[in-house]
Amino acid sequence: MNETFLREVDENLRRDQMEDFLKRNGAWLIAAVVIFLVASGGFIWWKQHQVQRSAARVEKLAAIYNDIGSGKMDQAPQQLDEIAKSGSKAVRASALFARAALALQQNDSKLAVSTYKAVAGDSGLPKPYRDAALVRQTALEFDQLQPGDVIARLAPLAKPGEPWFGSAGEMTALALAKQGKSQEAGQLYAAIAKDQGVPQTIRARAIQVAGSLGVDASSALVTKAQ
Repeated sequence: MNETFLREVDENLRRDQMEDFLKRNGAWLIAAVVIFLVASGGFIWWKQHQVQRSAARVEKLAAIYNDIGSGKMDQAPQQLDEIAKSGSKAVRASALFARAALALQQNDSKLAVSTYKAVAGDSGLPKPYRDAALVRQTALEFDQLQPGDVIARLAPLAKPGEPWFGSAGEMTALALAKQGKSQEAGQLYAAIAKDQGVPQTIRARAIQVAGSLGVDASSALVTKAQ
């Protein structure tokens, strides 16, 4: 497999990875917090104290987000670590994702990886959070992993119809290409291109890469307008 070609695909993947992640995961986190607040409002009276504590954590998390957005990040790591100990699954997961993102912004990829790994392995968190964390963890570790390890790790997510099929499928296809399995990689790229649940940027790129691997997926985007 041409090494230059693989590097180009890898660079394109990384360029779009964060944008796709924030687009998908940002909406999920916001929805989770909203659901959490709505659910809190329905708690019976004897849990009122717990509700008040949870609502306070949500408000604190929102304040931390505002501080980070304003460039005030000195206290954010410690504050996020404290909120991550919350008993609320939505708040805890949101704080951990924010902590990992902040670590990346501060060039601490090791901490970011360990945080995403902790979320991915936490059976107490909803599956969408764990899947999102696994994708981010794998993207950050991709260069250090053997292709076979990438394929095995992402196997449950790299399937048509799965929410993270686009990102997980791309990394799996790239790993297959690195193994010299060009035909399998091309077929997977073609499947990504045909899945209308995958972001448009990934689908368009998948068509190009599939074609370079000898698999014609040029008609995949036509169904989008139908």
